Amino acid sequence: MAGNSNDVLSYDIPAESDFGYAQAIRSGELIHVSGQVAFDEVGEFPHSGDFAAQLERTRADMDRVLDRYGATRDQIVSRTVYMVGVRRNAAAASEGDLKYFGVHRPAATVLGVTEPAVPGQVVEIAFAVDLRLPA
Repeated sequence: MAGNSNDVLSYDIPAESDFGYAQAIRSGELIHVSGQVAFDEVGEFPHSGDFAAQLERTRADMDRVLDRYGATRDQIVSRTVYMVGVRRNAAAASEGDLKYFGVHRPAATVLGVTEPAVPGQVVEIAFAVDLRLPA
């Protein structure tokens, strides 16, 4: 399938060119979203080491991607969460997930990591969206 500019999402932030990726790419009715990190709108990373603030900002970035494609949280089919200090941060992450997703339950994988790509980074969330699901 030939793509168009609406199929690929890029914010033109330094990390995209430094690591060679797009924020998301649409393939038919599926959207594959790169790991969202707590970057602000200009590509700065203001919450070094702060799990709660990074999680909140990362979820806002997830919503930003969903908005771009006209999708909702209920259309997220899976997510992979990478976090530093899984045992220390698991309760906060779970509580946040229940609030973020409400009654919706996408598939999930949580992985503990020791050295994320960005200094001070403690959480990253990649996810997939199926636009065929009810919004």
